[in-house]
Amino acid sequence: MTDFAKTRELFHMPEGIIYLDGNSLGPLPRAAQARVADMMAKEWGERLIRGWNDCGWMAQPSRVGDRIGRLIGAPAGTVTTGDTLSIKVYQALAAALDMCPDRRVVLSDTGNFPTDLYMASGLIDSLGRGHELRLVEPQEVEAAIDDSVAVLMLTEVDYRTGRLHDMAALTARAHAAGALTVWDLAHSAGALPVDLAGAGADFAAGCTYKYLNGGPGAPAFIYVAPEHLDAARPALSGWMGHEAPFAFDLDYRAGERIERMRVGTPPVIALAALEAALDCWDGVDMADLRRASIALGDLFIAEVERRCPGLELGSPRDGRERGSQVSFLFDEGYAAMQALIARGVIGDFRAPRTMRFGFTPLYIGEAEVLAAAAILEEVVAGRLWDRPEYRQRSAVT
Repeated sequence: MTDFAKTRELFHMPEGIIYLDGNSLGPLPRAAQARVADMMAKEWGERLIRGWNDCGWMAQPSRVGDRIGRLIGAPAGTVTTGDTLSIKVYQALAAALDMCPDRRVVLSDTGNFPTDLYMASGLIDSLGRGHELRLVEPQEVEAAIDDSVAVLMLTEVDYRTGRLHDMAALTARAHAAGALTVWDLAHSAGALPVDLAGAGADFAAGCTYKYLNGGPGAPAFIYVAPEHLDAARPALSGWMGHEAPFAFDLDYRAGERIERMRVGTPPVIALAALEAALDCWDGVDMADLRRASIALGDLFIAEVERRCPGLELGSPRDGRERGSQVSFLFDEGYAAMQALIARGVIGDFRAPRTMRFGFTPLYIGEAEVLAAAAILEEVVAGRLWDRPEYRQRSAVT
């Protein structure tokens, strides 16, 4: 059994804070600060540019990718890291569309994270081949998959509600219709067991600053199924994806296998922090994590509904149907969340009325859940949200 008392010691948590926002930004792993300082002093500081060879910086993206792969059911050599999630979604979708030249529909849902839809729209406009981005409600996705669909592009866990798509079933349905799949794992990786290979997923991408705790702006990752590694065309043909980056050829030749999905220079300092964060997963069983996550979410729902009957549950009630977050809907949700934060309970808000709370057993337990629900009751029942200072909108909500 995973020792969650031990894992919580691996994270720095400010005194007096109940942190229920790991679904947006994971907390600082204690080892990351020392790891980055060591890298900067001993590697960058002492080795200078020699660090690319002497310290393994060039191989870092794929080395870290393999460590992430263990958490998402990806075979070695199918995941690499770098750039941002938006870039990796663009790469994956472009490659998938190239592999379905006779079809023109990208199917997604209204619960997909907007940046994925923006990137798809931008790609479609750039291609100029008559592609269509078709959106349906999340529960209508399976029925909407037909022989016009080239690519099914979904975020496995809805960022607003936490609703969980059945990756294996929808991938099988897409394949039966002759389509490929692109999965966004932003709210899945590190939150619940993912089995990309077992589900037959074609492409996937994800960020590492949420449940993987890589830090603000931490590099993203991309997965390409083994059978597509030699066929996938890297639409963003950066020099790090070249077959021989330091040959400085004027013509692009795609690198071998997953290396071709590299674009720009690796963010070595950020990857050092991410490597330290991934150490936190040593000894963590994802099945244990999932059971604990569901239990914490269920407890929070029960407590909030008992204490705050005026709030509306915005997530699936069945824990098996949601990720590692719970949402409640409230017309004054923004101001209520600011009042909560002022009292040491950190969640976040998504327009127009969603209050989100993330539950990560690595550093959150029952005591924090009970305390957070009690403070939420104080905020709602006492109308503490009805103060001018809590209504002032910040740039990040």
